[in-house]
Amino acid sequence: MKRFWKEAALLETGGGWQVVLDGRPVKTQGGRAQIAPSRALAMAMAAEWNMQGETLDPRSFPMRDLTDFTIDRVATGEDDLVTKALAFAETDTLCYRAEAGTALSRRQDAEWEPLLAAFEAREGVQLTRVDSILHVSQPAEAIAALRARLEGLDPFTLAGVYTLASLSASLCLGLTALEKDADAGALWQTSHLEETVQHELWGVDMEAKAAQEEKRAAFLTAFEFLSLLDDNGRSGEPELNPA
Repeated sequence: MKRFWKEAALLETGGGWQVVLDGRPVKTQGGRAQIAPSRALAMAMAAEWNMQGETLDPRSFPMRDLTDFTIDRVATGEDDLVTKALAFAETDTLCYRAEAGTALSRRQDAEWEPLLAAFEAREGVQLTRVDSILHVSQPAEAIAALRARLEGLDPFTLAGVYTLASLSASLCLGLTALEKDADAGALWQTSHLEETVQHELWGVDMEAKAAQEEKRAAFLTAFEFLSLLDDNGRSGEPELNPA
């Protein structure tokens, strides 16, 4: 598709901020008003439009796509994201450890346990650790508490947390991303500890590495999406017209 607009700008509405292309408000892919809850997120979406060349690249609108997903599918209830996110608590990566006594299990205990214990303390839950690949159901009271936690999130935050949980296979990491001192790169590395150890032992599979880098980019984007939901949050305000 050829570029059909000259400039993307912002319009403040009663419910937030909206991107306008030459004065015309942008709608979601589902045809709804595309209203962002923060100016920072709206600016990031406007920047995606402004950075386009003569030909539009549909793959270069990650903030728009996450916003549309939130408005069209999460806020409407079309996707039951709470239940989907809870599946990553039932099989949380950080709860499934290698056989006790192995080099990998020692790394997991050292790097995963402090993070998981801090998560449990914050959320008031206790999750079961497993030293095998066989599924073990998590305590019903823990799942109920985490359901209540997710149901208390606004649709935009829920969409971001779910995306991070699905990419890392860990609801613990998805919710930890909401902490003010959270580090996106460190959280991603945490979720891929097993692959890191395998690479150290056997070398890097370039095809697998390329696939992992693509997922890593998506993870960092989702983390940035969460950061942009708060105009006073971790990220600096994006440029409306990036060079």
